[in-house]
Amino acid sequence: MSDSEQLPRVSVVVATRNREELLAQSLGAILAQTYAGHIEVIVVYDRSEPVPAHELDRGNRVVRVMTNQRQAGLAGARNSGITASSGALVAFCDDDDLWRPEKLARQLDSMQAAGAAASVTGIAVHYEGITIERVPDVADITVELLTSSRLTGSHPSSYLMTRRLVDEVGLVDESIPSGYGEDYDWLMRLTAVQPVHVVREPLVDVLWHRGSFFTSRWDAMVASVDYLLQKYPALRQDPVGLGRLEGQRAFALVAQGKRSAAARAARRAFRSNPREPRVYVTALVASGLVTAPWVMHQANKRGRGI
Repeated sequence: MSDSEQLPRVSVVVATRNREELLAQSLGAILAQTYAGHIEVIVVYDRSEPVPAHELDRGNRVVRVMTNQRQAGLAGARNSGITASSGALVAFCDDDDLWRPEKLARQLDSMQAAGAAASVTGIAVHYEGITIERVPDVADITVELLTSSRLTGSHPSSYLMTRRLVDEVGLVDESIPSGYGEDYDWLMRLTAVQPVHVVREPLVDVLWHRGSFFTSRWDAMVASVDYLLQKYPALRQDPVGLGRLEGQRAFALVAQGKRSAAARAARRAFRSNPREPRVYVTALVASGLVTAPWVMHQANKRGRGI
């Protein structure tokens, strides 16, 4: 048996919708990994027609194309890919992100050295000619840490997990409204079982652009915040975490022109954490001094979201 045959098979789930040019780049980066083991890529088309031309079989590099067999949306598409895959390790990659060549090899080595069943890496966010590195500055992500911090650097395109852990945790939650925040929910569930190891270097290039599906989905943000607060009582008990979520709700509401509801959410955020910056940004938008798209643009330029 060759060395490559002894390495664990990695299944990479790529959910996609109407992004053929970006998808081709993402697939090229996955197939170009320096990892010597078998990589199986499952491309799941959600609410769009699959393109069979992406399929290939190069021995230890395989691409399979399928349609979303479950609930429409990102969560259902990822679950379709998970259930159709066969690797001992499961990874995600968004269709507009790029893995750096050494991503899998370095991540798996670090993960095995730490005895971890799941890990994330840092990312480099690219937005309109600006590049910002976001790397979680912790050795491990715990559920306690996630209640107070969104940890934007722990991007789903960097997730790598053992099949055994995925089976224990279960599939991605398809009940989250519009799938907004499903990656955060997934990390909450993973860390409830055991900490998630962090590879503290940027190994994924995340391409943010104004066409990103969740750039301005304010209604989805509000509904997702409500859902997560109900699902995780610990979020309601952590002042910083609650302030962050209520601040997100306030900003999304004011972006929709719902000033009274936004003011109520902002007051709740302020009572929970007077230092929550979204409170003050919401006030600026409500006053008409700035617009919500301008705020999002400024946040994205700094490698951050709302």
